[in-house]
Amino acid sequence: MSVIVVVAVIAALFVLIGVAEPLAGRLRLPYSVALAAFGIVIGGAASFFLRTDLTDALNPVAEAILNFPVRSNVFLYVFLPTLLFQVTLGMNLRRMLDDWVPIIVLAVVAVAFSTLVVGGALASVSGIGIVACLLLGSIVSTTDPSAVVSIFRSIAAPRRLARIVEGESLMNDAAAIAIFGLLMGFVMQGVPDPALGAALGRFPLIVLGGVGVGVLLGQVAMMVMSAVGRYEPAQMSLSVALPYLAYIAAEQVLGASGVIAVVAAGITVNASAPGALSPGVWQNMREMWGLLAHWAGALIFVLAALLIPRLLEGVSWTDIGLIGVVVGAALAARALILFVLLPLLSLLRLSPQVERPYRTAILWGGLRGAVTLALALAVTESGRVPDDIQRMVGVLATGYTLFTLVVQGSTLRLVISRLGLDKLSPLDAALARQVVAVALQSVREDVKAATENYGLSHDIVRSEAKGFGERLEGAVKAAERSAEILDRDRVTLGLIALAGAERDMILDRFRERAVSPRLTERILSDVDRLLEQARQSGRLGYRRAARRAVGIDPAFRVALRLYNRFRISYPLARLTADRFEILLLQGLVLRDLDTFIDARIRRIHGRRVAELLHELLHRRAEMVEQALDGLRLQYPGYAEELERRFIRRTALRLEKREYDQLFEEGLVGVELHTDLMQRLDRRFAQEDTRPALDIVLQKAELAKQFPLFSELDEATLRRLSRALVTRYADEGDLLLSRDSTPDTVFFIASGAVELRAASQSWRLGRGELFGQLSMLVNSVRRAEVRAIAPSTLLALDERRFRRLLRRSPAIQAAVQRSAEKRGIAVPELERLAKEAKSGG
Repeated sequence: MSVIVVVAVIAALFVLIGVAEPLAGRLRLPYSVALAAFGIVIGGAASFFLRTDLTDALNPVAEAILNFPVRSNVFLYVFLPTLLFQVTLGMNLRRMLDDWVPIIVLAVVAVAFSTLVVGGALASVSGIGIVACLLLGSIVSTTDPSAVVSIFRSIAAPRRLARIVEGESLMNDAAAIAIFGLLMGFVMQGVPDPALGAALGRFPLIVLGGVGVGVLLGQVAMMVMSAVGRYEPAQMSLSVALPYLAYIAAEQVLGASGVIAVVAAGITVNASAPGALSPGVWQNMREMWGLLAHWAGALIFVLAALLIPRLLEGVSWTDIGLIGVVVGAALAARALILFVLLPLLSLLRLSPQVERPYRTAILWGGLRGAVTLALALAVTESGRVPDDIQRMVGVLATGYTLFTLVVQGSTLRLVISRLGLDKLSPLDAALARQVVAVALQSVREDVKAATENYGLSHDIVRSEAKGFGERLEGAVKAAERSAEILDRDRVTLGLIALAGAERDMILDRFRERAVSPRLTERILSDVDRLLEQARQSGRLGYRRAARRAVGIDPAFRVALRLYNRFRISYPLARLTADRFEILLLQGLVLRDLDTFIDARIRRIHGRRVAELLHELLHRRAEMVEQALDGLRLQYPGYAEELERRFIRRTALRLEKREYDQLFEEGLVGVELHTDLMQRLDRRFAQEDTRPALDIVLQKAELAKQFPLFSELDEATLRRLSRALVTRYADEGDLLLSRDSTPDTVFFIASGAVELRAASQSWRLGRGELFGQLSMLVNSVRRAEVRAIAPSTLLALDERRFRRLLRRSPAIQAAVQRSAEKRGIAVPELERLAKEAKSGG
């Protein structure tokens, strides 16, 4: 085939891609279904014109289409890496990690279970060997999420649900292809029969080897991209090369999974790029990959669909019956996963609660697509696979894919409509009527002012005002009929709106370079969690998510252990600096949200709801301020440096806004504006470098500020600061339990704790200590201590505490006060007092 013909066919395919999307929207079909339909029609028409005697004029075009160089390797090596890499770049890794259990279980368990069910059902009725049937089961077990996820987004389904479906599909591609590669060795002729144990023994290499290759190449790519930071086209080009190099290196060099390597490389770039690349480059890279994936996904569907008529040649009624068996078995396997396993995970609190209508939509939306056809094509192209297995796999896999696209795809929106998922809930419908009434009242006032300024004809203005007034009156009456909305529901809706406004404010700060891309993604993840928890559990869920946003995450705890045990300070210093910046930004945004409540939410939901939202917001602000106070106490010099840097970045942001406004008003020209922007960019670059945090030095400063240590000399204070171990606690954390052996004393640097013994309780705050009494009286601990606010504690072991107690009258007095408060006699204090008197 000549180069001109290939180029002409590719150009025609892009025309087809451009036409298919608006046509799919008009016909209310999933885009992938429209593309597949085009491909089937074109492939069928080409076969028809080659065989018919009606005309020979179209034979060259038909031959070009049917002989177009489409092989399984084209799908697996050209298109698949692009699709997988783009999905991983677009994922919110922090939110995916929240749901990693259901994603992994649904992906891996679902693929393995579907493979067994489909293979077993087919083997029982077809007389074909079980291994070949299992091979087919692995081929049809991978799903294409694009249709169902796009529809979920169009009907405002919970984001977490769409995220789980998307994550499941990404991972089940890798699982299905890995199982497919394992089973292919058992059906190929001319190669030694692999032992099952040896084949399963290679499975860890397939998975772990792919992960290792992907992570390694991803890290290398990020290092090179950081080194060429001034050249954006070079960075884009390196990102394009990465998934293909990862796929080839894993498959051809190591014999591992190329799919897993691409996913691992994409996750590595996703995690590292926001901190290594400039915000503009990272944004442009994701947009570029979005366009590449759009083209790759469209081309893979069209080209795969072109093969369907060829793969279904000579289909018999027996084949149709076996396709029905595959359809039934695959649907049954997926139904068991969705209606048995998923509810079980929800009961175990490992997965979000997924309502039955959504599970039904996921079941019917499990479309199969290009990956299934590509794997089937790989079997039919292999000369080592027996002819009967080639034909069986080609016909059944293609027939099943055709069923999902034509039957399930064309009726998916109808099913969603019958399930009522495309309709507003009664609460949202009532809210919509109120929003319309409030909006129209504002519009009437603005239109009235505008028409008076424009000097329009009085009769025309009066006529239009009358029509608008009638519409407004109808909207107000409809809103009055919606008075049944409970305050509880209004608060929930207000919290959802509040989280949405918070997200917009953070994105505005990111666009103005007030915060780095890496921290922006982390903060946005916390905001998304606020929104989802508010939608699911109202005020209770919002408070829970707010506490988590301010609390100490697992990565911070790991970094703290590394420092306390091995004196590795870099991870803790970096995460502490991140925490500073995040809390500073949260505090500023929370102040702006107060204005949003009064300006927008109060008009829709009323004064009482606005007051409740103000109260919730103020509690959040108190938690943030308390956490900030704790950090300022620990790292006073560093806190001042960060706040000064924040002010300088704010000044630069406002300066940029002023220059942009002058440019838009025509007061400065293009050349001057460009020069001013370049100067600002250089100053922004200087401020992008965050000051370093010296954890060891800062802990010594903290010990110096502690009231109980104020009388110690410098040498003793230095030794003490090295012995003190920092510990962070979230609200509700158990710090000391009953009946435990007393061996540690805690000093409260910030926050508060509650001590409970028998029916009594005491609250302790900054500057106080606990854990010392049971240690000094040599008794088993009879009280428990919990944090009642995010707290920073300094822990000291028994030997050092006793030594410090002998040297410090201030600590002796503090211990005596706590003992008197609880009515406990401490003989050791009395002995120390006598020694002091005799020494005097």
